[in-house]
Order: sequence, then C-alpha cells, then structure tokens
Amino acid sequence: MSAKEKIRVATLWLSGCSGCHMSFLDQDELILDLAKKIQVVYSPLVDTKTFPENVDVTLIEGAVANEEQQNLLKEVRAKTKILISLGDCAVTGNVPALRNAWEDGGKLALERAYLENTEVNKQIPRAVPALLDKVRPLHELVKVDYFIPGCPPSASVINYALTELLAGRTPNMEGRSKYG
Repeated sequence: MSAKEKIRVATLWLSGCSGCHMSFLDQDELILDLAKKIQVVYSPLVDTKTFPENVDVTLIEGAVANEEQQNLLKEVRAKTKILISLGDCAVTGNVPALRNAWEDGGKLALERAYLENTEVNKQIPRAVPALLDKVRPLHELVKVDYFIPGCPPSASVINYALTELLAGRTPNMEGRSKYG
C-alpha cells in the first residue's frame, strides 16, 4: 500500500442495536490513527445509498432477520475481500434471534402490533421487509472471515483486528473469539 492509498472499509448494521458501531467509534485517539489508513466507503455514518465494488474490509453488526438484509448481505459478501462478523447478534443471532422460538417466526407479532393494538390505520406497513422464517447469524448465509463477539465487542478488540489487517497480518483472534 502506497502512502496515498487507503484501505476501503465499510460498516453495516442489520438487525441489532447499533452498539457495535458505538464501540467502533469509542476507540478514542486510536480511531485517528485508523482514519489515516482507511477510507470509509459505506456505513450508516456515511451518506452512500448503494454498496460499492472492491471493498477491502467490511464489518457487519446485527443478525439477518428479513429478505432485504439477506439480499444485502449476499451482495456485500460478493463485493468484499474480508468480511468481519461484529458483535454477538452477527456472530450468534443473539437478541434478534429470540423470535426464532415463536412458531410463526414472529409474523404474528407484526399483526399484534399493527392490527390488533391500534385504532387508526390498521395495516402492516408496506415498508416493513418480509421477515425470514428464522433470524440467522451471518455465517449461516455467507462465508465470514473473522468473528469479533461481544455485546458490544470492546473498542480495543475492534482496533486490534483492524490494525492487524491493515498491516497485512492475520489477527490472532484466539481467546478473543470462540466462533468460526
């Protein structure tokens, strides 16, 4: 990598709480060192609407709960060299996967919220993407290269993994991750 080239990094938030993005931002002054080496090309923090081609590293937080997320995840995997499953929701399904215990996969919850418990405009919003029958962690749908568990993972572990990857080294996630 020449001095002017920056690693193209993307972050993505699926079904989860956004805590992993907050940990990413909570790196204090270490994030300034990363900023010198990376170009954020896609993120909830960047106003880009479509996922770009040729992304070097993508960190994805959240489980996959609907068809829209599933399609986006597959697109991201096709356009990303290194995919990192960030946080317990992405690694195990965590809280979003609690709806997996329901026989209907949570679809009755939409009816309860939008049809049964309202007096006005009784309808399920069209903007709600079709739910999958089961919430899934990322690795059940695509190949994941690294797993960073935690709810949320610590800023220091996120920084370690990114710093190692940016230096061209394989991060030793032994003891940091029990998945994958």
